[in-house]
Amino acid sequence: MKRAIVSDIHGNLDALTVVLDDIQSQGITEIYCLGDIIGYGPNPRECIDVTMQFDLTILGNHDQGALFDPEGFSSSAERAIFWTRSQLEEPNGAAEQVRERWDFLCELPRTHRQDKSLFVHGSARNPLNEYVFPEDVYNKRKIEKIFSLIEHHCFQGHTHVPGIFTENGRFYSPAEVHDEYQMGQDKVMINVGSVGQPRDADPRASYVVQTDDHLQFRRVEYPLENTVEKIYAIAELDNFLGDRLREGR
Repeated sequence: MKRAIVSDIHGNLDALTVVLDDIQSQGITEIYCLGDIIGYGPNPRECIDVTMQFDLTILGNHDQGALFDPEGFSSSAERAIFWTRSQLEEPNGAAEQVRERWDFLCELPRTHRQDKSLFVHGSARNPLNEYVFPEDVYNKRKIEKIFSLIEHHCFQGHTHVPGIFTENGRFYSPAEVHDEYQMGQDKVMINVGSVGQPRDADPRASYVVQTDDHLQFRRVEYPLENTVEKIYAIAELDNFLGDRLREGR
């Protein structure tokens, strides 16, 4: 088994396109997405159309925000999600295509369990909204409660920070494991990072390749200035959403 696991595309078609090229160059045909296809970025329709072809996609909080009223969002994120919703409602193509996108979002599962692995957007405890940051390893009670809900492995996104959480309270960044990790019998949480908006001070798109129990963290450069300029050109999207792409924050 060899699959690519992506997350947090956030309407960034330029990043998604380059990541898919990288995936294809490795002969990988199975792709899982851990949510947040849309929100923040300038190409929500196109990113949904691509993601509809994946083998599995999980619901993210921004995906849900487009379906319902967003809760707990910053003002810029809220404006972005309302603009995103307007783009999905526009009959820019056939009415059937508009319906297909909405139906796809409505039917996304909150979790997926497979071979003792759990796939979520946020965490095993709160699949949609809970952030698990690297510094949470110092919150022993939080980590213990989340791990108690994990059978073996849990793949997640949401924070846009890739890395590995171990049950004994350690966090390893991809650099610390030289971008390779062998999963054993111990429980682990794996954050695959973000395709469209990394926040670990590295602006390159992030995703993970899983080959049986072996993980490879991948970083791919993409023409981010194209995305920045598209964001700048849309009044409803704050310029900050483009600026942060350059710094990976």
